[in-house]
Order: sequence, then C-alpha cells, then structure tokens
Amino acid sequence: MPSKRELYIGLMSGTSIDGIDAALVAFENGQCQLIAQHLQPMSAKLTTELHQLCSPSNDEISTLATVEQPLATAFALATEQLLAKTQYTANDITAIGSHGQTIRHHPEHQFTLQIGDANILAALTNIDTVADFRRKDMALGGQGAPLVPAFHQAVFQHSTITRAIVNIGGLANITYLPSLQHDQPIVGYDTGPGNTLLDAWFTAHNDSDSHYDVDGQWANSGTVIESLLTQLLQHSYFALSAPKSTGRELFNLAWLQDYLDTITAEYSDADVQRTLTRFTAVSIVNEVNKLMVSDDIITNSEVYICGGGASNPLLMSDLARLLPNSPVMTTTEIGIDPNWVEAIAFAWLAKQHVHKLPGNLPAVTGASRLAILGAFYPAA
Repeated sequence: MPSKRELYIGLMSGTSIDGIDAALVAFENGQCQLIAQHLQPMSAKLTTELHQLCSPSNDEISTLATVEQPLATAFALATEQLLAKTQYTANDITAIGSHGQTIRHHPEHQFTLQIGDANILAALTNIDTVADFRRKDMALGGQGAPLVPAFHQAVFQHSTITRAIVNIGGLANITYLPSLQHDQPIVGYDTGPGNTLLDAWFTAHNDSDSHYDVDGQWANSGTVIESLLTQLLQHSYFALSAPKSTGRELFNLAWLQDYLDTITAEYSDADVQRTLTRFTAVSIVNEVNKLMVSDDIITNSEVYICGGGASNPLLMSDLARLLPNSPVMTTTEIGIDPNWVEAIAFAWLAKQHVHKLPGNLPAVTGASRLAILGAFYPAA
C-alpha cells in the first residue's frame, strides 16, 4: 500500500551563524521533495551574542539565558515565513526538525550543546517539534556528528557509481557512499574547516555588509602562502582516524593567529584568505583520496558538493583541479539544491523520529548501535 504523503519542516543554523535555513519537505514512498525554502537572516545583535557564546567567557549561563528565547523566536519566525510562501498551514505539518545552534561540541567528553528552546518553538508555531538530535548518539559512545550521512545514504547512494558527498558549511564533512555493488561500509566524518575561517578572516579585515567573501573574489586577488598552508595541514586533527568530528572550538582565528605569528615572509590579508581557501580544498581532497583507494572506484566515482561552499567558484575550482580523476559537481546534478541539503536532512531526521526509525549510522559516528535520534516536543 502506498505510504501517506507527509510534510515536515527542517530548520538548520550552522557553524557560520549567518542565518536560519528553513525547508518544507514532502516525504512519500521513500522519496523526498523540496516544496519550499526560506533563508531567515540572523539579526546582528543575535549573531554577535551567539558568537560570544561559542567562546568560553565569564557568566556564560546568564548570557545563554538572554539568548535562548530570541533564538527560538527566530526559528519560529523562519517557520512562519516559510509557510507564508505556500498554501500550507501549521495543521498540515507533521513535525519540525530543528537542529538548533551549536555552541559547544566536545565529543571527547561526550558533550554537545545545541540551543534554541524547542518548547518555545513548538508553542509559537503550534507544530510538534523534534530537536536535540546529537546527544542520543553520544550517549551510545558516538561523536554525535556528522548526522547527515544517513540522509545522504537514503537519497544519494547509487547502484553502480561510488559517490563522495561533501558538505561545506562552517565546517566540512564527507560522506563516502560506495556503490551498492561494492561490499564496503559507508563512511562519514568532519574533514576540518569549511567556511568558518574564511568568513571570520574576511569579516575581521573588511568593512562590508557581507560577512563572507562573495564568490571568493577577495581570496582570488591574493596568492597562496605555501609555508602557511603546509603548517596548517600538519594539524593533528587530520591524522586522527574516523569516527571524528570537530568545531570552531578547534579551528578559529586565535588558532590561525598562532600560525601567522611564525610566518616570516611578507603577505597581505588577501594572501591569507587565498591560503585558507586552498586549505579547505586540500583538507577535503586529502580525505576523498584516502577513501577512494582502488583504481576501480577512482575510475567510476563522482564527488558532489553541497552547503555554502558550493557557491564559491574559487573553492570549487580548487577542488576540481585537485581531483582530476573524479568529476566534481554540486548536488543539483542529483536532484537537490546544494544550499538546502542540510535543512532537508533535519526534516528527514524528524520523520525518522516520528516513525520510530533510526537516524544515525554507527559506522559513521562510532555509536554502539542504531538509534532513534532526537527528543519530541509536542505543540499541544
């Protein structure tokens, strides 16, 4: 019997803290369809406060108390404006899947914290909400990240072609999807920085309304500082075995400055931006090459990019040049706009929770078993 068509909303606020992605998604017969999307910018005040919370400081709990409600309200507004673009109302939506805003991620301590009170969100939207997706996986010994590989498997795995799906948000993560004809496990983990260093460096050195390097234009005016690139790539995180995950706690401007202090050659701020772009590209490519180890896989493989990094022509050019044996494309080519993959993934995770189905891949996160992820916050 055909399954009932169900509508879910996915809300995603990533490491870059530049806005809330809201996606309305229909699920039916194992297929998903993006119905509508909305990008809700963060207010400058809320962005500043969230960035402050991401770094250790005095009286953080009091700061959190002033941010939690405005953030949940922003998520609710994103939901309201998304629905306003459609003929649907809150009564038509089965559930919201809200990622929340990560302000700490310490898998070594089995601790992660995403804020944006789902109680407030459910009350304001009158829609059942699923949130806090990461901690159940952590309770089972996992990293709690990345979570999107299970969704990637559900929608992107191919019968004969091996695919690498690389999400370049604030951080970058990879999902290795061997073709169904290869008896290999799915692998996924954070490769390292995505846009977080690029955005932070750009914002610190440019007086611009945009808080990112549009189309990589500023970076393209600079030159790679090879000595800096070599040092950055020697960071111990890249030598760790999967499962592994990271965050802005590790890769941030203070960390970068320690390396810049050792550089003796003359360089411009644009040179640093160019180097950081290449750093993101090389750290991704190194992991793609590790995973696609056999000639058979390399010659029958594809690399798909999603997330904000897919809109950076310079970064995409670096990736294509460094991966000459595998076509590098965006996920548009396989049916999903690269800007909305993560928001759709959290709609999917909400659906998995509602239907009591697992949302993690233990081979990816390191959890001891499959698990239903998230906590349920009823609107009633």
